[in-house]
Amino acid sequence: MTSSSSSYPVRGESALEYPGGDGAVRLMDLYLPETGGLPVPVVLWPHGGGWFTGDRTLAPDLAGIAARTGIAFASIEYRLSGEAVFPAPLEDVIAAIRHLRAHGEQWGIDGRRIGLWGASSGAHLAALAGLAASSTVAGAPADAQVSCVAACYPPVDLELIIATQPAGRRWQQTPEGRLLGEDPGTDAGRKAAQAANPLTHVSQQAPPFLLCHGTADALVPPIHSQMLFEALASHSIDARLYLLDGYRHGFVNPPGRLDVQIAAVMDDGRLQSESNAAAVLRDTRDPEPRNTSFSFGDIEQFLATHLRPCAPKPLEESGETAT
Repeated sequence: MTSSSSSYPVRGESALEYPGGDGAVRLMDLYLPETGGLPVPVVLWPHGGGWFTGDRTLAPDLAGIAARTGIAFASIEYRLSGEAVFPAPLEDVIAAIRHLRAHGEQWGIDGRRIGLWGASSGAHLAALAGLAASSTVAGAPADAQVSCVAACYPPVDLELIIATQPAGRRWQQTPEGRLLGEDPGTDAGRKAAQAANPLTHVSQQAPPFLLCHGTADALVPPIHSQMLFEALASHSIDARLYLLDGYRHGFVNPPGRLDVQIAAVMDDGRLQSESNAAAVLRDTRDPEPRNTSFSFGDIEQFLATHLRPCAPKPLEESGETAT
C-alpha cells in the first residue's frame, strides 16, 4: 500500500516476521518513506495495552508521520503477560532492534540510526530497552543501543503502582503484577520489579529522551515521568518533559479503540483531534520550566533531530504524483 502527502510517499510492509527473544516468530509492520534509494532511519514502536492486550495496530498514524519526517517506523508485537512474564517483552523489543540493525538494509533502513517511541506500557518498554542497552552493567545488550527514546506517559516504578492500588486489590489483579509474575512484597518480586524499573538502568550513557504526560492521568500519575526526567537530569542526559494540562491517559492513541469500561479515565484520540495541548516544559538544558504547547510535531521534531533523516521533498519536486 502507498500513502501520499506533500513530502514522501510511504510504502507499507505488513506482518513481517522477526525472531523474538525466545527465538519464536513475532510480527512487525513497516512504514517506509520512499526517498529515491537513500537509506532512512527507523523508529521502533512497541504498542501499549498494559502488557496484557493490544497488538501492532494500536499506534498513532505512523504512515503519516513517516511521510512527514522521512523516518521509517516499525510497529512490533511482543509476548504479552498472559504468555510470558518479564523480561519476555523486553527481550522481544531488544530482539527487534537487533533484527532491524542487522537486516534493515533490505528495506532501505540504516541500521545505525534507530530510535524508540512508545506510549503507556509500550513507553515503559521503549524506555527500559533504551536504557538497558546503554547501561554500563555487565551483560547490557550493546548491539541494541539506540539514538533516542520518546516515551508518552510511561509507568517507570511498577512496585509503586502496585503499592498504591485501592484497598482490597491484590497484586495479581494489576497489569504490573501480571507482568512481573511475582509479589513485589517478596524478595523475588522486589528483584523483578527493580529489573523492570527504568530508573534502575539510567546511566551517563543514556540516549536523549522526550517524555510527555498528562497532569490528569489517573492510571499512571505524572510523577512517573517526573521521576525519570529527574534521574536523566542527574546524569546530565539531554531530556525534556512536557506536562500536558488536564490530559488523561492514552492521548496519543488512535481514536475508536477504547474499552467502554475504562473510557472515563482515558483520552484516546485527544491529541490528534485538538492538535495542540497547553503544557509546561522542563528541559535539562534550561533550569526554568516554561509554558508552551505540545503536539505530535514536537515528537516528530525530536526524532528528526536525533536520527537525521533526509530532508523531505514535495511530491512535485521528486517527480511523484499523489494517488
